[in-house]
Amino acid sequence: MDYLTIGDFGRASGLTPKALRLYDDLGLLPPADVDPWTGYRRYLPDQLVQARLVARLRLVGMPLARIRDVVAATGPQRRTQLSSYWTQVEADHRARRDVVATLLHALDHEEIDMHHDQHLTATAAARHGQGGRTHQLDAVHLGTRVFAVADGFGPAAGPSTAAVAALARLDTTSHDEAPGDALGETVARAAAAVAEASRDLDEEAGTTLTAVWLVDGTAQVAHVGDGRAHRLRDGVLQQLTRDHTLVQALLEEGRLTEDEARSHPHRSLLNRALNDRSEADLLTCDVRPGDRLVLTTDGVHGVLERADLERLLSSPDAPEAVATAVASAVEAAEAPDNYTVVVIDLAA
Repeated sequence: MDYLTIGDFGRASGLTPKALRLYDDLGLLPPADVDPWTGYRRYLPDQLVQARLVARLRLVGMPLARIRDVVAATGPQRRTQLSSYWTQVEADHRARRDVVATLLHALDHEEIDMHHDQHLTATAAARHGQGGRTHQLDAVHLGTRVFAVADGFGPAAGPSTAAVAALARLDTTSHDEAPGDALGETVARAAAAVAEASRDLDEEAGTTLTAVWLVDGTAQVAHVGDGRAHRLRDGVLQQLTRDHTLVQALLEEGRLTEDEARSHPHRSLLNRALNDRSEADLLTCDVRPGDRLVLTTDGVHGVLERADLERLLSSPDAPEAVATAVASAVEAAEAPDNYTVVVIDLAA
């Protein structure tokens, strides 16, 4: 009988050996043979269809118990069960949307006490590399008050370049409205610029965007995609943004485990990117002298473990040295993707 090793089976199914071991432990995809001495797993080629099915069902968030039922069912029954599951998901989302609308109405009437009398100065540095990619699709803006990173996808760097150029205007333009409104309008212009830059390209294109605007003693953050904004305060690194990926959403809902999320073949699949149909998250972040703000594209945090990144960013060195150290660590990890890191130190 012709068995596939776990490595060969993983490559053929798009799953990592770690994910396959996890699905074996969960009883969803047991190997056809296990060596009694070494415990080494082997699979049959016929199991590839089931492996791909399990991975796809987990990607849409189906609970393990329902996946077992789908896998055990015949073709027509599988279709019925999947359709029934998704009908319930849509009904749940409609109910949650109504609850959110009620909460937003209540929050609109809350008193917000913000203190904007603190003037902060920023010292910043960036490092930017092509990594193992054929083209550099990351873009970065390093201003005096505005700092942005973008990670484009498609055949050219036009979308990412257009996005950061639109945000850069906040460095030199005045605003009369609230900072959040001004940032929202600028992001909308960035989305239009991305759409224009993508219009004549031969394939789908777009970009992520993560930006910080230091204004009125606060950090206004705009974010869409899987770049990240972080704040280092008192040696503790806090992620300010959440990744807009399908895997991250399912992880937060408890529908994927940490191990599944780390090893999933579609872990970088975006469910939001900057275009004229998707809104960015707009956040107001408390900042004070001594804080360090950091922006990264996924070519950085997708390669470095969180503990390693926190250690590098916690260095007392100046931003230029810290950004260089992060870039060196990414390169040491073979830098499979474009990467960008921006380090911003705040002082009174």
